[in-house]
Amino acid sequence: MRTETENMVTTKQVMRRRLFSYVGWGSFAAFWLGSTLATLRFLFPRVLYEPSLRFDAGKPEDYQVGEVSTRLKKEQRVWMIRNADGMYALIAVCTHLGCTPIWWPMEHRFKCPCHGSNFLIDGQNVAGPAPVPLYRAAIELDLAGHIIVDKGRQNDKPGPRDQKPFFLPLPRA
Repeated sequence: MRTETENMVTTKQVMRRRLFSYVGWGSFAAFWLGSTLATLRFLFPRVLYEPSLRFDAGKPEDYQVGEVSTRLKKEQRVWMIRNADGMYALIAVCTHLGCTPIWWPMEHRFKCPCHGSNFLIDGQNVAGPAPVPLYRAAIELDLAGHIIVDKGRQNDKPGPRDQKPFFLPLPRA
């Protein structure tokens, strides 16, 4: 016969085995549940919806000759510039570290407030640490006479940036 102490030891061993069994099966279930949830999450990828790089900038008549339009700077980070020969769109991103320069009409310059880069009205860098000129976006007229700007196509090289598609020739106003 078993004594009372032996019965307590046996009961403790059974309780201990049951605890280890629960912990083991719980860990097993948690592993498979986590694996299943991760697999299901993989089937629905995260997508970043960004606005189109092409946008309508209005009609050429909306822009004055010799002025820099800043109305698209906030939404699209683009300045529209019309001169006597045509129009172009400058990307409002400093080529040094990506800050947004400010147009100073009294000085006829774009100045970066962060590190002091200076750019002429055509985007050419003249002072500061910016290594290259501001980029120009491709620009064209659609059939309705609206200006379409494509920020997906950019150029900063003098010469090619002064021709189509980075410069839109217009009849003199």
